[in-house]
Parts: sequence; C-alpha cells; structure tokens
Amino acid sequence: MTISAALSPEYRTAALQRLAGEELDVLVIGGGVVGAGSALDAATRGLKVGLVEARDFAAGTSSRSSKLFHGGLRYLEQFNFSLVFEALRERSLVLNTLCPHLARPVPFIYPLEKRIDRAYVGLGIGVYDVMGAGRGVPGHHRHLGRKKTAESFPSGKRSAIRGAVRFYEGEVDDARHTMMLARTAATYGALCVTSTRVTEFLREGDRVSGVRVRDLEDGGEFTIRAEQVINAAGIWTDEIQKLVGGRGQFQVRASKGVHLVIPRNRINSATGIITRTEKSLLFIIPWGSHWIIGTTDTEWNLDLAHPAASRSDIDYLLDHANTLLADPLTREDVVGVYAGLRPLLSGESEATSKLSREHAVASPVRGLTVIAGGKYTTYRVMAKDAVDSAVHGLERTVPPSITERIPLVGAEGYFAAHNARRLTAERTGLPVATVEHLLGRYGTLCGELFDLIAEQPELGQPLDTAPEYLKAEVRYAVSHEGALHLDDVLTRRTRISIEVPDRGEAAAREVADIVAPLLGWTADHADREVEHYRLRVEAERESQEQADDHTADAARLGAPDVRVGATSMA
Repeated sequence: MTISAALSPEYRTAALQRLAGEELDVLVIGGGVVGAGSALDAATRGLKVGLVEARDFAAGTSSRSSKLFHGGLRYLEQFNFSLVFEALRERSLVLNTLCPHLARPVPFIYPLEKRIDRAYVGLGIGVYDVMGAGRGVPGHHRHLGRKKTAESFPSGKRSAIRGAVRFYEGEVDDARHTMMLARTAATYGALCVTSTRVTEFLREGDRVSGVRVRDLEDGGEFTIRAEQVINAAGIWTDEIQKLVGGRGQFQVRASKGVHLVIPRNRINSATGIITRTEKSLLFIIPWGSHWIIGTTDTEWNLDLAHPAASRSDIDYLLDHANTLLADPLTREDVVGVYAGLRPLLSGESEATSKLSREHAVASPVRGLTVIAGGKYTTYRVMAKDAVDSAVHGLERTVPPSITERIPLVGAEGYFAAHNARRLTAERTGLPVATVEHLLGRYGTLCGELFDLIAEQPELGQPLDTAPEYLKAEVRYAVSHEGALHLDDVLTRRTRISIEVPDRGEAAAREVADIVAPLLGWTADHADREVEHYRLRVEAERESQEQADDHTADAARLGAPDVRVGATSMA
C-alpha cells in the first residue's frame, strides 16, 4: 500500500503529482458511490488506479438518497424480481461484512388502511422476505393487528390504520459510506482526489488515452494518462459524454427526490414507516435524533449540481405523511430539507417513476467505459460490471472482482469493538453514548479520533453550535477524510446542514476556526468560506419558499459555488 488511507491535504497534493506524472491502468471519473466503488474494485484487482471528482465525494446523488440499503418493494410490484433479489443480496453483504459500522438493520411497518391491504401487502412483503431469506436482518416479517400497531406507532391515526406488516430494511449514512469507499480504495493504492474537474479527453487515434483536468482549488491544469477510463459520473454521464463527441449508447434522465428532516420527538413510533402514494413509496425513516421523510419522484431538467426543493415538494411530503399521523406535521416542524437526483436510464415511458433502476455498461469509444443507471444499493455490482468491461481493453489477464470480501476501513473488528464500548469509555474518559456515536460513524477507526483527543483534550468537547458532534470530528474530517471546504464538513462528513434548525449557519464560524490551520486558510479566506456557506443556506431557504421547480432553481442558483471555476459538470 503506497499511500496512507488518511485523505489529508498532504495526501491530495502527493496524489495530484502522481496523477500528472504516471500512466494509470484505470482512471475513474466521478466520486459518487459507483465511482468510489469502481476505484476500490479496480485497485483490489492489482491495477494502478486514479479517481477524479469535480466537487466532493458524494457531493451529488450519493449524499442525497433515502439512506437505505433496500431491495425495492416498488420493483417487486413491477415484477422485476432479478433487481430485487440482487439488491437484497447486496443488502446482506453490506450489513454483515462490508460496512456494519455504517449500515444497520432498522425495523419498519407498512400500515394497512383498507381491509384488502392485508392480503395484498402481506403477500408482497412475504415474497420480499423470502427472496431476502432474512439475511442481514434480525428477523422475518410479522403481521400486526390494530392494537399491536397502535402500541408500535402511537402517533398513528387510529381511525385510518387497521393493522400493519412489520419487516426490516438496512439504513446507511450514504455520504460517509461513499467517502469510506474512497478511503478504502486509497488504502489499496488508488489515487483519489476531489476538486478536480475533467475538461477534455485525450485521444490517440480512435481511442481515449486519458483526460485533461482542472484543479478547482488553484485553477491549475494538467493531463492524466490512462489505458482505460471509466465514466461513472451518474447524472452527469451525458455531460461527460459530450466531451468525447457524439451521443452515447444510452441516455440518462434525472428524477428529483426530496426529503424532509423532522425532530424525533414529533413522531412517536418504535419503527420506521413505509406506505404507498399515488406516485411512489413514502418513507418515514428513523435517523438518530430525527426522522427523514421522503420521497418525491419528478422529472428534473434544470441545474444538476444543486437541485432545489420547492414549496410544493415540501407540501406534498407533509400532506402524505399527515394521512397517517394523528398530530399533523407543519412546515414549522421541518428542520432540514435536501433534494437529490436519481440517474435513470431513459426508457419508452415518459414518467420517471417508470424508468429503469437497472444499470447499463457501454464502451462508446475504445478506451472508455460508461456505467449508468442503477440504485445506491447495487453500487458494488455496478462497479464490478464497469471494471469488468474496462479491463477487456487491457492487454493482460486481470483477476476477477473480490470486493464482496473486502470490508471497508473501520469495519474490521467492529462487532468486537461495539461489545467493548463500555471498556473503551472507561479507558478514554468519554461517555458510553459518545463512544457508541463514534463507533457508528468511524467503526474501529475511532481509535484515530481517540488519539486526537488524547493530544488535544479540548477536541473531546461537543461543538457549541451542534452538540451531537465532537470538535475532534470536524478536525478529523479534514485531516483524514478529504474535506476541503466548510460545505464538505457541514453537509457530508457531518449532517449539521440538515440536523440543526439554522442549517449550520452558526456552526460555520466554529468549524472554520477549527479547520483553518489544517487547510492553511488566512482570516480572510475563512471569512469567505463562512460567507459562502451563509449564502448557500439563504439560497436554499429561499428556494423552498418558491411554488415550482423553475423559480426554486433560480433562487438556489443565487449562491455561487465555493470551488474555483466549478460548473454543473462532474
């Protein structure tokens, strides 16, 4: 292993120098879950690998999902059994082997509102349960009567709910999971850098031989040579394809999914809740001290980098959640909102909810592989298929994928570390609840945070402005996790931007003071970062007051991107 898994500012500098000076076997474009997964897959096959991302790891779709590893009940309704089975197999792998420190089983109920629902829903979830064979979750589905349902879901509207079916899904912090994939890839030698945007492809005859990139931190440009390039840019797939010239073999359309974050004490339930709407599934998902309510499913053809949630999106989710709640939620209950874009493969139907969540791999030009479509849960299979395609162009035998046996950093020894959490609390002097919090975000890597706290005891204190997080976590986000800007720390390394009522405005200054020395910021630079973040929050709040997508998009674009020369391209 040639470079430490710590994605520090020094790591980035060294990785950029190597990317500019060495020829790679495989270069991956895109730092979302599929791009990071592809880098890990290729690196663990013994290949020389690079990954470039224009903004931050998981800055797009991969930080804005429903936070679930799930098979997809809606795809069962479409009789897409192969996709459901594949997703359930991947859910089991993630929960048991690959990242039990970041993903965990969570119980849900599907409330029954009509007499006929029990047979119909029970059959569907029963098939779903059998296909998953209970793997990765504590138990099989159960039918609940009206009384047991009310005990489990006291906030439920009793006049509307006749009973429920209880079952399990897997929950994950998507942004941290994607970043950990990149860290794991770096541990196996991949050169993974952010703020590095592809501006053109290099060509040798009829084949792609690399890319030209711009460092969005200092504006510098250089070339990266690679035998094979993988375009894993998600919703930016078509934008990257335009740099090659011509149309690809498939087209990606964006579907917007909006989620709301609500304080945990506003809904009294022992489980998450899943129900059907006229367009999609509605999730009410337990998320620490909050609930996440989602999602919408509407076509989006505006700015790809910053999809905006409108007032109508928020009202839609509140209205549907309130059909189940005895004490209705209002807009005043919403502490956070986020919108993400699903990269869907275009089909014959115009409705985005009908477009394929399966993925496709193509090689439109020699030396270039494109991977698109899919869903977060099946990222590992997508990455495997992308690398399988790319290595066909290498003039040597390459081993098959082994990522189903490669735990992410922090996973090794996690279950034993969790069992020993009280002993760890005694040793470190931290509360047991704090140790549990750190284990659930870093796994066995939390020893690195304990070392930071031992060196600087003040880092063991919670942030004044966001007390669910320690000051050490903010420092660690820069020293080990590749964060370069306040937005990276507040939105993806932590979830302060959606978990506190002011969206992290007050935390911006406190966090800036902690990370400025690590990133070499002057006082003026730190002030600019705080102002950038304030403008972002202001623009998001304004967009969420707008009536429709077009006005919401215009309001959101009122805040400039913090990265130099950044555009909507991946």
